[in-house]
Amino acid sequence: MTGAAHRLASLAETALGGPLPVRLRTWDGAETGPADGPVVVVRSRRALRRLLWNPGELGLAQAYVTGEIDIEGDLATGLRAMWSAAPERGLHAPELSLTERVRAAGTAARLGVVGPPPAPPASQARLRGAPHSKSRDRAAISHHYDLSNAFYRLLLDETMAYSCGYWVSEAPEFTPADAQRAKLELICRKLGLEPGSRLLDIGCGWGSLTLYAAEHHKARVTAVTLAREQAAHVRERVRKRGLADRVDVVCQDYRDIGGGDYDAVATVEMGEHVGDSEYPAFAAALHRMVRPAGRVMVQQMSRGAVAPGGGAFIEAYIAPDMHMRPLGESVDLLEGAGLEVRSVESLREHYVRTVGAWHRTLEERWPEFVKLVGEETARVWRLYLVGGALAFEERRMGVDQILAVRPTETGLSGAPATPRDWYLGLDAP
Repeated sequence: MTGAAHRLASLAETALGGPLPVRLRTWDGAETGPADGPVVVVRSRRALRRLLWNPGELGLAQAYVTGEIDIEGDLATGLRAMWSAAPERGLHAPELSLTERVRAAGTAARLGVVGPPPAPPASQARLRGAPHSKSRDRAAISHHYDLSNAFYRLLLDETMAYSCGYWVSEAPEFTPADAQRAKLELICRKLGLEPGSRLLDIGCGWGSLTLYAAEHHKARVTAVTLAREQAAHVRERVRKRGLADRVDVVCQDYRDIGGGDYDAVATVEMGEHVGDSEYPAFAAALHRMVRPAGRVMVQQMSRGAVAPGGGAFIEAYIAPDMHMRPLGESVDLLEGAGLEVRSVESLREHYVRTVGAWHRTLEERWPEFVKLVGEETARVWRLYLVGGALAFEERRMGVDQILAVRPTETGLSGAPATPRDWYLGLDAP
């Protein structure tokens, strides 16, 4: 009973206030814990040194993406079992008294894990400058979205839509691409787009909404992104489809967008990157950009008030400086900017299916992803997609479509009183 696994289990059970919900196997071959629990494999002392310097989620994420810690079998099954076991066993966040800290230090020394902090993994973001300065925002967006267009072409479907789909059919032939097209059609209908309508697409991604609105609704679209790789990709898609007379692609910060008087403004899962302190100005920009009686569509992720999603891993590896808030706070901020919210629709369950589809693609084509971006970055995305799906499944995160209008001076909204036709025919083959 003197193996590394047993020593670690004893410390962990003291800190957590109960028995471990996992089976633990360490680099020396020692193993302990429930026989039917997920098996957590600690492959090196370096993993423990990371946890000494970054206890909690960040240290665990660093050890996982480097392969120093792993979970045997399906990662989603393991994480789900670990997450549900904590309340069942009465476990709490790690707590150690002074005496227990001294004991932990002695155990760490005997295991040979005491030492300087390991360097952060190469895939971890390294941003400089004031939060949400234009240069730092550009670097934060580039960290995630400029990974490479080839990577996203491999992960996503042919629409290249990197946002929640709309699963309006259970038919086997209804694909993730169909779900994305249904979402794009729904947004265009909610915005009331007609031939010649002027649409501003803020945070246009790889152009899925821009191209759909220009092709299917004959809208004139200004597409804005901070990511150079995205802008180049959208311009090439516009050229190939002969849409240059309807689409203008601009690589710039939303704060630098000039003009206004658009018939409609859309921002699909971009508001999360704006930041907490900057969101009132962002909402004011949406109000300024749209004409009176024009419509604004904000599709945006939210966090639960009780068990929030996001966290240290997302901020360090996926979306640096990201900020999510409960849905009601976003509605308050939009209305505080002078917009009138007319409709809110939750897509939370739709995101479980959307992220699940991306994860299946990642696992099915794992060797291709590893060859393209390396093992470490592929593991970052495995943890991101698995953890994200669980966060939406367990209501720690949500995603919503918020439709707002800019009322006229006389109070007219221009919105239909009974907008049932938004949904008609979306499930057609």
